[in-house]
Amino acid sequence: MRGCVQEPPGGGRVFSGIQPTGVPHLGNYLGALENWVGLQDRYPSVLYSIVDLHSITQPQDPAQLKSNVLDMAASLLACGIDPERAILFQQSQVSEHAELSWILSCLTSMPRLRHLPQWKMKSQLKNEGSVGLYTYPVLQAADILLYRSTHVPVGEDQVQHLELAQDLARIFNNRYGDLFPEPAALLSSTRKVKSLRDPAAKMSKSDPQTMATISLTDSPDDIALKLRRAVTDFTSEVSFDPQARPGVSNLVTIHAAVAAISPQEAVSRARGMDTGAYKSLVAEAVVLRLAPIREEIWRLRGDRAHLEAVLARGARRARELAAPVLREVRQRVGFC
Repeated sequence: MRGCVQEPPGGGRVFSGIQPTGVPHLGNYLGALENWVGLQDRYPSVLYSIVDLHSITQPQDPAQLKSNVLDMAASLLACGIDPERAILFQQSQVSEHAELSWILSCLTSMPRLRHLPQWKMKSQLKNEGSVGLYTYPVLQAADILLYRSTHVPVGEDQVQHLELAQDLARIFNNRYGDLFPEPAALLSSTRKVKSLRDPAAKMSKSDPQTMATISLTDSPDDIALKLRRAVTDFTSEVSFDPQARPGVSNLVTIHAAVAAISPQEAVSRARGMDTGAYKSLVAEAVVLRLAPIREEIWRLRGDRAHLEAVLARGARRARELAAPVLREVRQRVGFC
């Protein structure tokens, strides 16, 4: 290794990012953030980024974006992200992300990007997307490779984007000499939480139906109401069959995840209940799990200076890792 680029520590380095959409929802927490918290104990070097550069591929109100970044920081801290064990930072404050993205984009073919799911899905919704949306996966790859990350927690819908990062690591290494590890996927074992109003779709903050999504800051009454109105079917018994009974199975998935039990155990606990009574049981379990997180989010949102200080310190620590890597990339490419 030339220059003074640090090797990832023995045991590896984890990187992941989340868009600043404000306070996360239950699906974000169970599908990703809970896992992020656990990874802090399993890996010696962990970086979590609030990826605001990615967020502007869709139109954003500047004041709202700034507020959303702080809300996301508060939520991550409340969920258990520890700034002493993980580097938590705002992506746009580390300019090396954008520069490495440009260099990697010059190694990426247009057909390679055209077939990725993010572009196909979002460009169809908008009829046509921006150049930023098209090259979004290259910035994702830069986010990962900039820290010479070895592991990336991803959902199944992001595996193809991680494969692009692996491909770009190989392409760069073949052209300019070995520098980047090929990052491995850490797939979450938690089933995806579905919309409470349409169990064929995943839970999403952008869902126009307010009853479809549980936010981490929802009150106990709001949580109970949303679960009471959750779409199920005409069979009163509780069972777990995601294909035949997606609505009830989504409730079982949520119950199992928040109570840290298997779906089979959740069904066992529902024995003798109809779906109406089971919804109340699930609501109690969700309220119990989210109560300390909700309270901590509200407390942290009231201390903007603390949140800004945490992100500023995280950005400094991230730059300490990123700057030597980009300096090495610049030398190898021939910029200096």
